[in-house]
Amino acid sequence: MRGLKKKTYKLFTNSKSSLLRTLVYTIGHFFIAAGVILTVGGVSLIVAMTDAIVEPLLNSVWYFCLDKWWASKSSAEVRG
Repeated sequence: MRGLKKKTYKLFTNSKSSLLRTLVYTIGHFFIAAGVILTVGGVSLIVAMTDAIVEPLLNSVWYFCLDKWWASKSSAEVRG
């Protein structure tokens, strides 16, 4: 278990800027998604809010992974 905690801590300390971009993206997406779902879908507020929270959270995990991969490719180009 110690190894997992150490790896998790290292991931977060080495990913601060990526995590901040991911957080800003997620919060913005909550508002955009809720507005679109309410307008286009004609659903209740609770359904719109549920979808507006769940879907962006999943997208945020995807974005974080993509951003980490992208940054590693950019670093490799600078080094090599």
